[in-house]
Amino acid sequence: MKNIQIISDNNSKSLKIKKSLLKIFNNIKFKKPNISIIIGGDGFMLQTLKKNQNSKNSFYGINSGNYGFLMNKFSPKNIIKNLLKAKMISISPLEMIVINNNNIKKKHIAINEVSILRQSRQAASLSIGHGSKKIIKNLVSDGVLVSTPAGSTAYNLSVHGPILGLNSKKLSISPISAFRPRRWKGKIVSDRSKISIKNLNPKKRPISAVADNVEVRNAKKIIIKTNKNIKFNLLYDKNRSLQKKIKIEQIRRETS
Repeated sequence: MKNIQIISDNNSKSLKIKKSLLKIFNNIKFKKPNISIIIGGDGFMLQTLKKNQNSKNSFYGINSGNYGFLMNKFSPKNIIKNLLKAKMISISPLEMIVINNNNIKKKHIAINEVSILRQSRQAASLSIGHGSKKIIKNLVSDGVLVSTPAGSTAYNLSVHGPILGLNSKKLSISPISAFRPRRWKGKIVSDRSKISIKNLNPKKRPISAVADNVEVRNAKKIIIKTNKNIKFNLLYDKNRSLQKKIKIEQIRRETS
């Protein structure tokens, strides 16, 4: 078991799967590079990856939650074969740097998306740019979302953002309930872009910045870029790769 690490959520279903895995691995010699098996839902997977961002292990998720888009289905009979034949995908997270109203700087990573959300009943008033180019001078909306390809089928899809291919090398910028300009549908930019979002009226229209599920309140300025220095190696069953799941979602959108 030296090359296998099992990290489980605390719900009864996850703990039952963990118990089953321990029994399987205690009876088998497993020869493969170091693997962390994550048992839980997508949220637990994201949380665990962030806690282990310096690990050189590959991560194999087993779903015990609801949707489990980032996870694999648990099969006690096939788990060893699935691990041995698993396909590896490397993804890099977004890095979010937030300067709040007190000029305090905070930094977090996001594997799926960074969401900029209104913090009161007042709509947010935002200026968005990348590099020296201005994308939009004043977006009045409930917020805006910057998504990675891996996260483009999550919250991004719910706000009608585009689904990005895993190898597209793109990021999606999608408005959330845009009021002005009402017909702005967002923009797709290179994953090498440095996106800057400024709150144009921080006193009257406060906003929060959320990296996946980590919130920073009273944000004044947010800088978002892909951190290529961090790579997560995710393992997927042979016929259930992340690329395939994203393509299925693209087909569903096109035919719906």
